[in-house]
Amino acid sequence: MTSTPPPSGPSSLDPEIAARLKRSADGLVPAIAQQYDTGEVLMLGWMDDEALHRTLTTGRCTYWSRSRGEYWVKGDTSGHFQWVKSVALDCDADTVLVRVDQVGAACHTGERTCFDADVLLKDAVTDASPGQ
Repeated sequence: MTSTPPPSGPSSLDPEIAARLKRSADGLVPAIAQQYDTGEVLMLGWMDDEALHRTLTTGRCTYWSRSRGEYWVKGDTSGHFQWVKSVALDCDADTVLVRVDQVGAACHTGERTCFDADVLLKDAVTDASPGQ
């Protein structure tokens, strides 16, 4: 997969938020989409400053498509919208958590979540307590 970086240039993102972000070399931060009421992890996308600004101001998730080299608003072509309920940065400011109300499938394959098809470990039980 070819990764196309987002366009460089000024963004409308609040400068205080922009100053906190820790981006990858291509100017992106991973954005995890989570169903707001169930906690279900739906998908991972990528945002640059402008995509984050659009997400914060429109109430709909906007991502940067590394393969297509363009912004995309979840639902514009599929009808499977992500209505933003909250947006948070993790403790290192290098990942965004977007809690959404997902309408329809989140995955491009038509599945509800991108994380159902290839489960590597399920319901693991260990005897060790944390710190042992």
